[in-house]
Amino acid sequence: MKKDLKRLSKFLAVVLRHNPENFNIALDERGFAPLNNVWTVIKHKYGDTYSRDDLESIVHNGDDNAKKRYEIIDNHIRAMYGHSKPTIVYPSVEPPFKLFHGTNAKALINIRKNGLLAQQRQYVHMTTSYDTAVLVASRRTNEPIILTIHAKEAYKNGLIFHNLEGELYLSKAIPVDYIDFPSH
Repeated sequence: MKKDLKRLSKFLAVVLRHNPENFNIALDERGFAPLNNVWTVIKHKYGDTYSRDDLESIVHNGDDNAKKRYEIIDNHIRAMYGHSKPTIVYPSVEPPFKLFHGTNAKALINIRKNGLLAQQRQYVHMTTSYDTAVLVASRRTNEPIILTIHAKEAYKNGLIFHNLEGELYLSKAIPVDYIDFPSH
């Protein structure tokens, strides 16, 4: 029987992103926790359901969505993409000419006024793939709205972008001036 690695990945998100203090996990200033401590929490919750190889698979290969959400460095593990505390800092990069961000009609009203803001996250998430933006937005709406971000222009005017892997880019905020909105 295939193990539910997505379930383990979601539990890791709770432990490493949202409520580490509930599990007596202390994150350092870069968001890392000792891997052995996190493994102890997993074993306490799930017993022998998951192996250390399962954890390594999630970290190195991503979960069922094939998205890499965690990293291990020097026997320490952290959640990537800066969803919560502490602030995670990534090297800045020059972005491609344009990026995409998927949203919904309710959020669009606020975005038209204030631009893209990180809200409860530390960063705005954008992608080089139109299809990925549609997929992400479809998690919250049946009618996804895709915004085009003039990333290269924003970068030239001082906005900072980060690229963790592949098609995913992050920025603290994107002002309205750099966003193409749908005409309808």
